[in-house]
Amino acid sequence: MTTSIRVAGAIAIALLAAACTPGAGPSPDPVTPINLTTNIKLVAFDDCDSMLEGLREAAVKHAQAFQVLPMARAEAADSAARDVAKSTAASGNQTHSSTNVHEAGVDEPDLVKTDGDRVITINRGVLRVIDAESRRVTGTLKLLGDDLGWTEANLLVSGDRALVLFNQGGYASATARAKPGFEIPTTPRYVLVDLAGTPKVIGSLAPLNAQHVDARMVGTTVRIVVRGEPQVPLPEYNPNMTQQQMLDAVKETYRRAPLDAWLPKYEIESGGQTTPGAVKCENVSHPADFTGRSLLTVHTLDLNGSFGTTDAISVAADGDTVYGTGTSLYVTSNPLWWGGFFPMPIAVDVDPVPVPDVPSDAATPVAPSPDPDMPTQIPDPGKVAPDVQASPTDVEKVVPTAETVSTPTPSSAPPTAEVITPSPSESGDVVPEVVQPERTEIHRFDVSGGGVPRYLASGSVPGRLLNQYSLSEYEDHLRVATTTNTTKTSESGVYVLKADTLAAAGQVTGLGKGERIYSVRFIGPVGYMVTFRQVDPLYTLDLRDPQVPKVTGELKITGFSAYLHPAGDGRLIGVGQEANTKGQTQGTQVSLFDVRDPGAPAVLSRYHQEDSATQAEWDPHAFLYWAQDGLALIPLATWGADYYDGSQALVLKIGDTIEKAGVITHPKADPNVPLDPSIRRSVIIGDTVWTFSDLGVKVSDKASLADRTWIKF
Repeated sequence: MTTSIRVAGAIAIALLAAACTPGAGPSPDPVTPINLTTNIKLVAFDDCDSMLEGLREAAVKHAQAFQVLPMARAEAADSAARDVAKSTAASGNQTHSSTNVHEAGVDEPDLVKTDGDRVITINRGVLRVIDAESRRVTGTLKLLGDDLGWTEANLLVSGDRALVLFNQGGYASATARAKPGFEIPTTPRYVLVDLAGTPKVIGSLAPLNAQHVDARMVGTTVRIVVRGEPQVPLPEYNPNMTQQQMLDAVKETYRRAPLDAWLPKYEIESGGQTTPGAVKCENVSHPADFTGRSLLTVHTLDLNGSFGTTDAISVAADGDTVYGTGTSLYVTSNPLWWGGFFPMPIAVDVDPVPVPDVPSDAATPVAPSPDPDMPTQIPDPGKVAPDVQASPTDVEKVVPTAETVSTPTPSSAPPTAEVITPSPSESGDVVPEVVQPERTEIHRFDVSGGGVPRYLASGSVPGRLLNQYSLSEYEDHLRVATTTNTTKTSESGVYVLKADTLAAAGQVTGLGKGERIYSVRFIGPVGYMVTFRQVDPLYTLDLRDPQVPKVTGELKITGFSAYLHPAGDGRLIGVGQEANTKGQTQGTQVSLFDVRDPGAPAVLSRYHQEDSATQAEWDPHAFLYWAQDGLALIPLATWGADYYDGSQALVLKIGDTIEKAGVITHPKADPNVPLDPSIRRSVIIGDTVWTFSDLGVKVSDKASLADRTWIKF
């Protein structure tokens, strides 16, 4: 786990708490969840006039007045994903690892890419090409200005073409921020680079007034997903207005909004010229019911081509999680969390659930700052975890019963919204407070061809996803794992949908009551789910019959696995945190599970590194499993350690047991230079291990872990 992300998570939670306490400024409600269970058909607008009318009408229908929220509750939120070896001896490339992805043949953006002959990495806005044999940097390309020292970026590479994906935001020095007119980027940018010879920019795409969601690449075709709001200026908040007056004012702004405010826009730069563009009205679709307050756009790029050759398409929907197969692209949304808002109308007296002090896998790393106000030590979550009671049994096999697991039913009716006792607002109005039922909306696109994607269906399931691993397409069905929270408790389940229509086929619910999902993995017809509060139940699920999915086994152990990785031969690797029987985290733990018998999952071995954490807990790209040698590598950070004292990558040998092979370390960082010293990625090329941080790349001997080369950035 990188320190920078841990610090970012702590700061984000602190800022959220400060922003949402009584007396805080107003926040508009986020997009209201839509029940798409039976509204599965996507329809394109006939023309621009019908599009404008439809979006206005939907926005007015779902408009909500400004509210001052008394409190917000924040929760840290054999498959293709295996990092199998590539043997490409025929082309002269060395055997090498690849990005740890969810589905085989579907590449995901990451910090490092390699073909065995060369390594391409993006670091603090600089793209570097490193020759794998000589271990020398053979090409560099600076893609950020001097003022902007850091912006989160990732890579997709095919042949001699690389796509650099810059998220919005970033880090700039105090000197840069003080310059007149200086602004940190607020929109994403995608830069196409030619890697042949000296790296050079071919062109770029910049969606306007949008947020980056994610991207997937199949072959040489990349699908980039962004989301945006209509550019409709809302009326100024007036605390003297009643709720109804504010609502009427909001609706009026939507009624008057012109077409230009709704159409997603972008700019394409090529050959020194910038060309504006917008999604065509006929390329905007919508489900039967939609809010009109968010638009999801998919841009298509062939890495062998250029931007703008394939039309962008949009749907009147929201999205925050992307899952892709070779033929389908799924975009889902947790509407109640969309736009960074965490709506919880009132404080609810529920037992606390311990969660790691890190954001979800979609969180944005933040570069460290030398400012004295920035903490430079990693907090110890074990010291702040709630003191709750648990069963004294550390390891216990449990056979599910009718009392512990609900009987699967084909119904997928949404939970009823909870109405809380009305409370008077500041203006004296009595406003009923309603907690909307949690639903995850799902949209499926056909990406089997290289051209414009085609919308296929929309649907929804109760609850919220953890991440993309909560989704899996298998034999014409989509499996979805979610956790549903109420004011009283929580529970998790798996919903099976027909892939062609996203209509409900079956479900199994009632898992982990009072807990939430910490990790999910689907492997063929079997599913694995970890929930946690005080102990870690690992559930195994039989999904062979889509209409009657069922739990077949349950294993309770202390701690939790935040990431599950198939290791072959009926084994599963879990990476997460050990915890005591009170649910207090104790440090990184890696578990080896025997799941050959779905009715009796068992622990083969566990490794515990006290007072530590790893980025692999929420970012699977940070996990490397090299099956040939049984090696697993994860970044490691120590609680309470000085942030700038250097970082480590833990190397484990996984056979019948888990043994520590050693650690790889990077140098100490200069506290006066805002660099992240944390090791973030590991790559295997031939007989070497490459580890990457902001400071540089270390090449180590794979067998002995002895240092071979240090490439300083």
